[in-house]
Amino acid sequence: MPKAARSICVFCGARPGSDAVFMSEARAVGTMLAQKGLRLVYGAGDVGIMGETARAAIAAGGDTMGVIPTHLMQAEQGRRDLGTFVITETMHERKKVMFANSDAILVLPGGAGSLDEFFEVLTWRQLGLHAKPIYILNSGGYWGPLVALVDYVIAQGFAEPSLREFFTLLPDLAALETRLAEFAG
Repeated sequence: MPKAARSICVFCGARPGSDAVFMSEARAVGTMLAQKGLRLVYGAGDVGIMGETARAAIAAGGDTMGVIPTHLMQAEQGRRDLGTFVITETMHERKKVMFANSDAILVLPGGAGSLDEFFEVLTWRQLGLHAKPIYILNSGGYWGPLVALVDYVIAQGFAEPSLREFFTLLPDLAALETRLAEFAG
């Protein structure tokens, strides 16, 4: 029986952000996932970085799975022409379905929702509930303050130093490509 394709859950913004590098790297990520035969699991929206990543994956022939709660169908312009399209009742259910259908997590620039998603899977990892890799693409240095905050939390005694080992900050697309090649293999 052939091995099932691996899936990467991408958490990212429903807005484009203020730096053109965010959208450019989102396109590159979508293309890379498709080229490496990795399925994109994402929030099913067709706006912002989220939409750009999906459009690139689809254009490159990649498999996609989108998960969106009913209340965001209009605001995030839920994209229905995906390999798999799931509508959930709540945000919590959305995150659960996305996580359950992925083998690794990739965080691109985003806002409060992306932070929520990142900290939830990081907390689950800290509690030993999973061992999936968590990658953060530091597009344009965007996530530097986040890493500083995690380091501060550790320094203030609110987490063990091992917390920092539960995610990998990737400085650029080349580092991401290396990680995806290792992961896809």
